[in-house]
Amino acid sequence: MSKYDSGLDLCFSALGDPTRRKILERLARGEATVSELAATHDMALPSFMEHLKKLEAAKLITSKKQGRSRICTLSPTAFTPARDWLSEQSTIWEGRLDRFDDYIQTLMEERSK
Repeated sequence: MSKYDSGLDLCFSALGDPTRRKILERLARGEATVSELAATHDMALPSFMEHLKKLEAAKLITSKKQGRSRICTLSPTAFTPARDWLSEQSTIWEGRLDRFDDYIQTLMEERSK
């Protein structure tokens, strides 16, 4: 099992909000300004900026100042920690289910004798 990783906690916390997931879906199509991203959400800009801060803290997005605009981009390895953790959990549970299946098969064979 992987060691405790606060970055992973930040990642899953960021992914836990539908607004932030929508932002990530939009950024998957390419970079966008904060104004472009905020335009599709019915909330005040300061509230929207909090969502962006959480995404940046989780290293899911990056932003840079370009003139008077701030450009947001999806991080290239954004989902790697979450994907790796989920893959590890999947492997563990598949092994457990395989062993459980073997146990059930053994019980059924013993009963039929």
